[in-house]
Amino acid sequence: IWFSDGKGAPEVPPNNPVDPMNPGTPLPGHSSALSQIENPDPMPGTNNFYTQDGYGGGSGSPTAKPPKANYGGGSYVDCADSSQPGVGAVTSYLAALKASIKPNCEAGHYYLVNNYNPGYFGDGRNAFTDMNPHNYVFTIPPSNVRNIGIELSDNKISWAYFGDQFNIYLTDPYQQNPADAYCNICNWAQYNTTIMTDETARTQHLHDTTDLYAGIASGDLPAVSWVKPSGLVDGHPSSSKLNLFEGFVKKIVDGVIANPALEKNTAIFVTFDEGGGYYDSGYVQQLDFFGDGTRIPMIVVSKFSQGGHISHTYTDHVSTLKFIEGNWGLSPITARSRDNLPNPITTTDPYVPANRPAIGDLMDMFDFGAPH
Repeated sequence: IWFSDGKGAPEVPPNNPVDPMNPGTPLPGHSSALSQIENPDPMPGTNNFYTQDGYGGGSGSPTAKPPKANYGGGSYVDCADSSQPGVGAVTSYLAALKASIKPNCEAGHYYLVNNYNPGYFGDGRNAFTDMNPHNYVFTIPPSNVRNIGIELSDNKISWAYFGDQFNIYLTDPYQQNPADAYCNICNWAQYNTTIMTDETARTQHLHDTTDLYAGIASGDLPAVSWVKPSGLVDGHPSSSKLNLFEGFVKKIVDGVIANPALEKNTAIFVTFDEGGGYYDSGYVQQLDFFGDGTRIPMIVVSKFSQGGHISHTYTDHVSTLKFIEGNWGLSPITARSRDNLPNPITTTDPYVPANRPAIGDLMDMFDFGAPH
């Protein structure tokens, strides 16, 4: 998704000059110190700091109030313009590959490449224009970019996003309550105008995990579900422990297995959001300007999964969307999305697609002809 006017037209993000020594203080002659465009060139005198990490202050946002204004670590980039800081090095590298890779960036669009809050609160209010001093300055405007939820709805396929502690978050949208560990940046539906401005859609599709547990017990779940644990049980080292995440997953898996009618046609995909920045010797494919990233684990639990099978097919997070589209006979979400990439064709090295860029659809994880 990209920075816009909140109505579907691309715009340039705030990009004011910043004093690295006083990132929250406007320079003389400027009313704002907010700069949200990334400049990954090295900051002089540092080992690994960016010249501009894309946050860089904050007094120019409609909601910027200290201390929120001085948080660091995210960015927008116009990756179709090779003259932009850091862009030319990436696009030149992609073009120089034996099989050159298209950046897949639309001209004049500043793409978000790190975590900004969604454009909507859980109750459908516009979070980007909200002036509450407790609101978060680094919030992306509402987006009209099509997503998998809209694709499913258009094809009359039921779906839901179950966010742990969503009900608490609805009463605490600025997340001032320490017990509120709901992850708003994890809920992709909250970024989208079509979903979030429709009260019926919000009521139908956005739920807490308490609703998930009730649905598992009764056998009444939508065709497709996304489940995100709260920060307390997601295994993230800053707020949780891995065994808490394992317990969260076990409760769901045990509940599904205990309901034979549900188990017989359910597949559970368990994975992480990213690799944590650790070194990985595995092959990383260049798909477009945005990477891919290092490997992360995924486990499939299903009566139709190939028990003990380790898939060597190259996949990424979009592979889950390709699986949904393949299972229900859907088209790719947009003409530009990664789910348009073909399934890998491999030769001697199964991890490296011969037809790259390519990502799998996870179908090789299953044997639908013989349940196990």
